Amino acid sequence: MKSVDNHLAEVLADIEPLAPMDLQLLDAHGCLLTEDVAADRDLPAFDNSAMDGYAVRLPDVTGASEEFPALLPVVGDIMAGSAQIERINPGTCVRIMTGAPVPAGADAIVPVEWTDGGVTQVRIHRAPTEGQFIRRRGTHIRAGEVVLRAGTWLGATQIGVLAAIGRDRVKVRPKPRVVVVSTGSELVELGREAGPGQIHDSNSFMLAAAAVEAGAVAYRVGIVPDDAEQLLSTLEDQLGRADLVITSGGVSQGAYDTVKETLSRLGTVGFDRVAMNPGMPQGFGTIGTEAVPIFTLPGNPVSAYVSFEVFVRPAIRRMLGVEPLHRPVVQARCLQAFSSPEGKRQYVRGWYDAEAETVRPVGGHASHLIGDLAQANAFIVVPEEVTEVKRDDVVDVMLLERT
Repeated sequence: MKSVDNHLAEVLADIEPLAPMDLQLLDAHGCLLTEDVAADRDLPAFDNSAMDGYAVRLPDVTGASEEFPALLPVVGDIMAGSAQIERINPGTCVRIMTGAPVPAGADAIVPVEWTDGGVTQVRIHRAPTEGQFIRRRGTHIRAGEVVLRAGTWLGATQIGVLAAIGRDRVKVRPKPRVVVVSTGSELVELGREAGPGQIHDSNSFMLAAAAVEAGAVAYRVGIVPDDAEQLLSTLEDQLGRADLVITSGGVSQGAYDTVKETLSRLGTVGFDRVAMNPGMPQGFGTIGTEAVPIFTLPGNPVSAYVSFEVFVRPAIRRMLGVEPLHRPVVQARCLQAFSSPEGKRQYVRGWYDAEAETVRPVGGHASHLIGDLAQANAFIVVPEEVTEVKRDDVVDVMLLERT
């Protein structure tokens, strides 16, 4: 059998980051920036008010207090988005709203809370300092300043700053488009009653969701029965929108394991027995004229998910051009003893307590127990040479980053 590390190394050797693309701002959300982005304007672009209140000249309000308020006529209103008025003259003020341009001649903004809120005439009970509550032009970002560096992951706040400087498109490494196919004549679509010998398809939903969590765009394809021609036709139809394909089922030693039988004839997909539990039967290669990578994963749900975490997720991360490729691994004290098969790396469903730095196995070890998988937030990773984990042994724990 091939080792987990060797199989993963072969997979990653064939995976390259996707070529950069120029995308609309919201389409670039969640992608990796591949260019430095500099502002072509000052931010703020003009002096503006930080408060609802009154734009004043300091000599007109010096010494204002509750006992001796300054009394000024209000000669205008400036709303956010208004054109800036020429200037305020000595002995006058204007009402101004948050974000509105500050008129020439104004030295500060008096918040409405420091006044009686007058409309034609206002009493000011407290004097501001020079420039108080005025956001000066360029004090946040100067034209020509680099606001985001190449290699930055574009989350919500990064998208916000790009919009603030007026960028509607940026060059990024796009999200991989992942096509997910479940195979097997025993599978039934959700919403239909499963008959004798049939089961509902869970793998395609689980794997599509996992691909999205890894940073990809996922397309779930309907169930493909154990029919070689239909499988080939489905894959050919999907290649136009795929950067990577995932199938589940049909890769072991059975007489009707269609995926293995069909893709083996293409000469580009290899099938191996990998020294891991669960997930021993693995297939990987490329298909189509564009050499689209394809992973053929086992059909048992836990085997499929473990395989995704160990092999597919790092490949998606490589395509995105982001680090780290792998889930974080920590050490923890195991609260329960269990055995492990000799010569295989075992991935045991577990619950990790970060505060106590402990982990405990969750449920049984069988590869069809998806209910137990849903209750786990980690995998206990047992090396190939270890056959028994004792209570209180320190073990490696792969975190699945679930709450």
